Amino acid sequence: MTRLRFALLNAAHDGENTRRNFRRELDADLVEFDATDAHLPDHTEFDGVVVTGSRSSVYWDEAWIPQLVDYVAEAADAGVPILGVCYGHQVLAEALGGRVTGMDGFEVGYNTVRHRGDDELFADVPESFTVFTTHGDAVVDLPPGATLLAENEYGVHAFRKGHSWGVQFHPEYDIETAREVAEGKRDRLDDARIDDVLAGITPSAFEAACEAKSLFDNFAAYARSVKRDREAPAADD
Repeated sequence: MTRLRFALLNAAHDGENTRRNFRRELDADLVEFDATDAHLPDHTEFDGVVVTGSRSSVYWDEAWIPQLVDYVAEAADAGVPILGVCYGHQVLAEALGGRVTGMDGFEVGYNTVRHRGDDELFADVPESFTVFTTHGDAVVDLPPGATLLAENEYGVHAFRKGHSWGVQFHPEYDIETAREVAEGKRDRLDDARIDDVLAGITPSAFEAACEAKSLFDNFAAYARSVKRDREAPAADD
């Protein structure tokens, strides 16, 4: 079987950390598209689609956002495996008929999330696990027919519908990215809270969060199984 080929829809406005993190974690050839510049594929002939985080909100009035949502809906309709991360999770929810709104508060830092233990994306991930989170929006209505997979006190942290998964947390982050993102929130959160988050970005917290990185291999394994099924010769009648 040939190597997997994923479309990486990079929605980060300064995408270098995002590019580095996903290229490190995904066992596939990545074809990158700058979603914020309305640079999107003109087809869905990929083994998977990955939608990244962003500082944008899906409900903002910016022309590139509905174009991204529409493409994700098209890829889902075509049966392409999709993984949406943070903003990508919210884009996926909107594309499939769910709803995203702003939160009363803001979740940031290494936090605990619980999953339900019965989905292949979370195989080998402890049911209660540590991940880096940073978001002021949340999925408040799941898409029709979607299954809730993970949550914490801030709300939905993962769902699945068909071949598509969304995760609100950031399993791809390294320590450098976590620190940079936390520092970047000083314009909306008070210094004491940011200093507390930074104090919690330690090698031991990062090591704990690495347990969730297996979902990337699990997603690739799923995409590989879909590819294998599609390439298998049809059985004789």
